[in-house]
Parts: sequence; C-alpha cells; structure tokens
Amino acid sequence: MKNLFILFLSITMLSFKGIDHPSLPIGAPAPDFSLKGTDGKMYTLKSFSKARILVVIFTCNHCPTAQAYESRIKKLVTDYKDKGVQIVAISPNDPKSIRLDELGYTEYSDSYEEMKLRAKEKGFNFPYLYDGDTEETSKKYGPVATPHVFIFDEKRVLRYSGRIDNVEKPTETPQKTDTRNAINALLEGKAVPVETTKTFGCSIKWAEKQVLGKQEKDEWAKEAVSLDLIDEEGLRNLVKNDSDKLRVINVWASWCGPCVAELPDFMNIDHMYRNRDFEFITVSADKPEKQAKALAILKRMQISAKNYLFNSGDAYKLIELIDPKWQGALPYTLIIEPKGKVVYGKQGPIKPIEIKKLIVEHPLIGRYF
Repeated sequence: MKNLFILFLSITMLSFKGIDHPSLPIGAPAPDFSLKGTDGKMYTLKSFSKARILVVIFTCNHCPTAQAYESRIKKLVTDYKDKGVQIVAISPNDPKSIRLDELGYTEYSDSYEEMKLRAKEKGFNFPYLYDGDTEETSKKYGPVATPHVFIFDEKRVLRYSGRIDNVEKPTETPQKTDTRNAINALLEGKAVPVETTKTFGCSIKWAEKQVLGKQEKDEWAKEAVSLDLIDEEGLRNLVKNDSDKLRVINVWASWCGPCVAELPDFMNIDHMYRNRDFEFITVSADKPEKQAKALAILKRMQISAKNYLFNSGDAYKLIELIDPKWQGALPYTLIIEPKGKVVYGKQGPIKPIEIKKLIVEHPLIGRYF
C-alpha cells in the first residue's frame, strides 16, 4: 500500500498541468550553463572542455531512486576517470516545490545547503551542481525523472538520453547497463547501441509545483487534533510497542519552552515518514487539570499525531514508566523498535537531522523501495 501511494503521487506529479519541459533530442548540442557546485565553485560547459565525453546526470538528494544510484555514479567516475570521461550531476528541483510527504526516504530535501551535506557525507567524487532557484538549465535539458542521464560526444552532441541501468535497487544486479554501453561505444568511435531509454524515478519538482506544497498544508489544517488521557497500563503499552512500526515518543509540557519550540520539528518528521512503518506519539507531562491548555498548544501547532496526557499527575511515576534511565528533564525523546527495544533516548532538545537520519537508516524504514 505504501509503494502504491508513492507511485500514485509520482504519476500525479508527472501529469501536473502546465508543465511542459521536453527532453533534449538525440543529435542536439549540449546547452550551456553556469551553476554553483557543492564545492562553492561555479561551473559552465567550458569547465569540462578537455573531456572526450561529457555525462550530465540530473539527480537529487531526496528521491529514493536517486539515492539508490549514488554509489554507481561514483563507480562510473572511478572506472572512466582515466579515459577522458567527465561526469557531472545537476539537481533540477525547486526545494519549495517538494511536499514533506515526498521526503519519506531521506533526511535531506533538495536545498543547496542540504546538497552540500549530502555530497560531503557520501564522498561524491563528481561535481554536484544546484539549479533549484531558476531551473533554467534543467528546462533546456528536460530531464523526466531523477536520475536522468545525458551523454555527449567530443563535439558535445547528445548521443544518449535515459537511465543508468535497468535495476534501481543497489542490492540487485542489472542486466542492461545502458549508460556504460553508451560510454564504451563512444570511446571506441562506434554508434551508441541504444540511444534513448525510459527513466524510472521521482518526477522533477518544477517551480510550477509549489502550489502542491500549499495544498499539503491545507490538508494538515483539516486534520483533527486531540489529547487523550492515558493511564499507567497505557504508558507501559506505548513503550512496549506491540505495533509493527518504528515508534518515536516525545515527552513534553506546555510550560516547557524548549518542548513547545521543537514540536514543529516533530510534526515535520511525522509528515515525512507517516506513510512508512513509522509512528509519532506525544506524551504531555502536564497535570490533568492543564489538559485544555496543552490541547490548545497542540491545536495551534497542528500536532495531529497521537497525543496523550498522563492521568496521574505523578511526574516521578511518569519517568519510571517511560524510561527508568531518564533523569527527568524535559523534553525527552525515545525511538522504540517493535517489541520494545529502545534504540535512542535523549534528554533535552533534539537535533532534527539526527532523528531523521536514525529513522531513515533504520532497517524497518530504509532509503529504497
């Protein structure tokens, strides 16, 4: 069901009215560009003039298919670096056009700053360029999905457009290595055997799609927000986690400034991963008589997760029930696997990117389909 939802969303994006950026046809000259790389340098087409073959790959941070191909792109660079082949990656996506529910397979969106983080963490050995502000270059090339490969010969004429290979999952072996076949043919002075293929991946987040982000926020605003009382047995069951989901529990209070300040971060995390095997729950440490005040804050911030308030008012009992290792300072956050194994416990404010990384790299969630 999760994959069907994501596929439906991708199809919806591809059919979004008003977007028509056709792909560069075979035989066309390489369009020039001037784009900033994650290394802070500016790159143009002339920056790669010494290369016999230029491979331009439109890819991005957030797409699970794009992430699945990162290591293979690095391997292409390594295998062909001494043969006159230059590989350059361009992110075509407008970060403002990406809905949070499209970030369920990543900790990073597609902003320039996040591209720098991803490039550093993954050790990219190729220029990674940002085109998200204007998308002028991307509109000239016309990528269909991420990743989308364009291969140009020594005269910078397009000879191949399409996929890297026919298997997106990195743990499987492709039978058709179209990008390698095209590069090898050009290096040997031969015609490319297959000039075009279809691409599989996330649709391009053109600026025209910013309206979809607004629609998402409008949808959130319609979600009901409640705060239910929970007893000792209920808390034990929360921590026991008999569900099949990775569970994040955040203990907060209306009188705790840092608690309230980080609630929007948690709600973003919930919207990112709620369509995966993931669940976010809040537990208020307020006294039962302050239920209305706590609920008002949750409603104002549109925290539409499962929200509970301990019905006892005994703070020390709450501490022992949530986690005996917890010393009692708020906020407190737990990540609990099914069957109750605690894989993360932190007293004090979280670092959102750390939580996202822990979630997406957990075997129950993962970066790929």
